[in-house]
Amino acid sequence: IIYEQEGVYIHSSFGKTNDQDSLISGILRVLEKDSSSVVEWTQAPKERARGLELVNSYEAEWDMVNTVSFKKKPHTNGDAPSHRNGKSKWSFLFSLTDLKSIKQNKEGMGWSYLVFCLKDDVVLPALHFHQGDSKLLIDSLEKHVVLCESPQDKRTLLVNCQNKSLSQSFENLLDEPAYGLIQKIKKDPYTATMVGFSKVTNYIFDSLRGSDPSTHQRPPSEMADFLSDAIPGLKINQQEEPGFEVVTRIVFGERPVVQRREPVSLEEWTKNIDSEGRILNVDNMKQMIFRGGLSHALRKQAWKFLLGYFPWDSTKEERTQLQKQKTDEYFRMKLQWKSVSEEQERRNSRLRDYRSLIEKDVNRTDRTNKFYEGQDNPGLILLHDILMTYCMYDFDLGYVQGMSDLLSPVLYVMENEVDAFWCFASYMDQMHQNFEEQMQGMKTQLIQLSTLLRLLDSGFCSYLESQDSGYLYFCFRWLLIRFKREFSFLDILRLWEVMWTELPCKNFHLLLCCAILESEKQQIMEKHYGFNEILKHINELSMKIDVEDILCKAEAISLQMVKCKELPQAVCEILGLQDSEVTTPDSDTGEDENVGMANCLTPAFQSNSLSVLATSGARDDSPTEIPVSPSVSRLTPA
Repeated sequence: IIYEQEGVYIHSSFGKTNDQDSLISGILRVLEKDSSSVVEWTQAPKERARGLELVNSYEAEWDMVNTVSFKKKPHTNGDAPSHRNGKSKWSFLFSLTDLKSIKQNKEGMGWSYLVFCLKDDVVLPALHFHQGDSKLLIDSLEKHVVLCESPQDKRTLLVNCQNKSLSQSFENLLDEPAYGLIQKIKKDPYTATMVGFSKVTNYIFDSLRGSDPSTHQRPPSEMADFLSDAIPGLKINQQEEPGFEVVTRIVFGERPVVQRREPVSLEEWTKNIDSEGRILNVDNMKQMIFRGGLSHALRKQAWKFLLGYFPWDSTKEERTQLQKQKTDEYFRMKLQWKSVSEEQERRNSRLRDYRSLIEKDVNRTDRTNKFYEGQDNPGLILLHDILMTYCMYDFDLGYVQGMSDLLSPVLYVMENEVDAFWCFASYMDQMHQNFEEQMQGMKTQLIQLSTLLRLLDSGFCSYLESQDSGYLYFCFRWLLIRFKREFSFLDILRLWEVMWTELPCKNFHLLLCCAILESEKQQIMEKHYGFNEILKHINELSMKIDVEDILCKAEAISLQMVKCKELPQAVCEILGLQDSEVTTPDSDTGEDENVGMANCLTPAFQSNSLSVLATSGARDDSPTEIPVSPSVSRLTPA
């Protein structure tokens, strides 16, 4: 039971008589039934419906056998059993997938009422809320469907008019009447996206085809238009769009090949700490971490700095005091949800929904790591508790599916509930926009990724567009949870700590996407992959990508870009390069082109010991070393 309200009446003879028998009392519920959400109204027993003084009772029984559908057809997807005995003739049950709209009462009309209209234009009897506002029901329904005001009538709420949260990010994709209902994905779009993105397209195309052979050759362009509605406002390839810079073809120079170093050891870390525990030469330390990552024994200390839990300039004593303060704060928040009784939680739909989502996600946790092995593993219990506590910390955002993917590696490294929570909270500060209702962060990143990819390889972009894949939906999972499902557990530890250095430029994770796509370009184009094959191929890359190789390629791309004299303004902004640090055609004065490159470089490229190898695509046995001046100015992020 998701929602329950007694004293919800049907006025069977409204306007004709004031006899009390015309007011039929009932119980309204929203509940999960066979993995779907349904709305059910059952008439209260007659002996309890005779007098209004008894309508507050909570003892009415729900008789599923007596429920009946008001639909014209004798069935409704198997949800409503027919009634043959004549009892509870007013009772009804319908699936939320059949709901078309909800009409509300005019303001100031006394008690509130709602009228449900189903997709086959059947209108159910008005439900009058004698004991309170109907808003709680609307709030409950919005957890499962998207509602918005009708442009023609503000009293009417339309169902599934646009997306409102990550968990509904593909609702429009799956709920267009012309294409039928795809129940398997509608029930859990997160799983469809996270576990098998290629399956999404299979279900879509199966749904498009249906049983009519004439629909089997539906044009891919129509499918792409359909997909473009999945994230409202996403316009990637329309270069004429206001605010977009038209990026013309730019010829890059040779792409350097960079080399990575060994992970930073505990000894190297210790040498960079003064007598009071402060980290010395922070920029140099970040460079070393970017170059090689961290040895595992060091991660528990270093991640707290990289994620912002510990200030880099703090002393050991200051960090000890901070941990005491944060420990008290954490357990106060944990106590808030731990002390909620079952009855209180039953009446708090948001907290109940958060718990349900968290338990579902925790059960999906990757069990290949021993830290999370077993159903009742302490690691899984801590995952649950930390995520529930985060709902108290940021109740507005609460829990959105996918957050557990970001927490599980952090908890594994910290091995401490409190430290893991605050590191996770800091990480969520960076990732917050990915999980907000409007998904503005995801829209922005997909647009920025398209801009970078078009600059690097306009031919590949054109091919993707020709296959209706220009929207880059296959990168959605990469961006949403920062490649968590694409690399092994240990590799994701390395990748994240490198990205947390914020080197060599802003939005380095987008260059990682470019590097992966570039690696797969040849196979995609030579085998003439279409829309479905591209999604399937990208999905199947999971656990097959070499993390060190991709890090090298992404860094090389960044070097290649900052060396370019004609880098477009849009790209400069994405990578955080200052306008004055890039020579454009309009401002070219004929100065040494290396100046533009040097000014764009971040500290990761300012080490005397750094060797950059010039190459045209293959590693040369006798590379040419390009010296980098130690006096290059540091990049200031935009």
